[in-house]
Amino acid sequence: MLTPAEADLRIGQHLQCLPIESLPLAQAARAVLRENIYAERDQPPFDRVAMDGVALDSQTVSAGTRAFRVQATQAAGDPPLTLAGSEDCIEVMTGAVLPLGCNCVVPVEELELARGQASLAPGARAEPWQNVHRRGSDTRQGALLLSAGVRLRAPEVAIAASAGMARIRVSSQPMLAVISTGNELIEPGEPVLAHQVRRSNAYAIVSALREHGFDRVADDHIQDDRDELRERLRFHLETHDVLVLSGGVSMGRFDLVPAALEELGVHAIFHKVAQRPGKPLWFGVGPSGTAVFGLPGNPVSTLVCLTRYVLPSLNGSLGQQPLPPERVALGEAVTVNPPLTFFLPVRLEQDDWGRSWAMPAPTNGSGDFTALAGTAGFVELPPGPNTYPKGFVTRLYRWS
Repeated sequence: MLTPAEADLRIGQHLQCLPIESLPLAQAARAVLRENIYAERDQPPFDRVAMDGVALDSQTVSAGTRAFRVQATQAAGDPPLTLAGSEDCIEVMTGAVLPLGCNCVVPVEELELARGQASLAPGARAEPWQNVHRRGSDTRQGALLLSAGVRLRAPEVAIAASAGMARIRVSSQPMLAVISTGNELIEPGEPVLAHQVRRSNAYAIVSALREHGFDRVADDHIQDDRDELRERLRFHLETHDVLVLSGGVSMGRFDLVPAALEELGVHAIFHKVAQRPGKPLWFGVGPSGTAVFGLPGNPVSTLVCLTRYVLPSLNGSLGQQPLPPERVALGEAVTVNPPLTFFLPVRLEQDDWGRSWAMPAPTNGSGDFTALAGTAGFVELPPGPNTYPKGFVTRLYRWS
């Protein structure tokens, strides 16, 4: 069996990079940028007033003048005014261009304004470039602002807007199909018999995909019937970029998915990974390049494999820069007995010093999905037999 690291490598070698599309900036949230963005001009593009108050020449204050005639008002968005004389000042608003002839701003809290005159309060200072955001102090024209591969959150969208980008080139959203298999699965809200279970895995997968910015997600449920399975899978292979299946990939008589995929020309890259839970994980590639993830049907296994393999792989196919691993220390000692990589659900707790600890939240087997409520994700522990002490630092995978 492959190790998790080897499974990562195999998936990465066979997952196709998605094409590029141009989107209006207002529609680009959560997309992955596929071009570099450079500064359109200096930022700020002018000497910018940083506080409401009056703009004046600081040398006049140094010479002893403390009261000034208010010449005019400079509002944000207006062309710069010019100071008429050294004993004049101009009332300014935050964000306005600094008037010509001025080199400092005295905030309104340090002024007395009355009858067209501004007097500096006792102790008020007027230093050169005080309360002025100097032109180009953030970035210079032509500077690299955003590199291809970043996911566009609110700050990145604002940066792109500041660079004058009305449209930007991003990765196209993949067409995803989430497929659950099994005669025992009953939809929420439908009557359920004692020997049946609710169809929950598919809802968890779709939710996780959408939380991570994947919106083009179809959902299907296929019975344990060879002909139906083959025909439905044929349709999804022809119409989607990625299939995420839940169930039917183990070794039972009704685990029909691997054989059906093989009949449809899907090349199996690997089946089974040396891990717990999620050992029966299956991955293959269809004739037209469709990536197929076969996740084990037990709910904990499904969510662990989705988080550990599917979501990072999809982000990679978007061209997203790999995120640095998040590491956390165990809050209690953990014993791992089997010679398999062990994925342990955890809750995060902070101590009095603000340090985060991963507190084990073990499930009652891979079917006990209710135990995952309130957990942050899971940690990855090396194969056993071994006991990992409190303070052992390992990687954390968050559900979202």
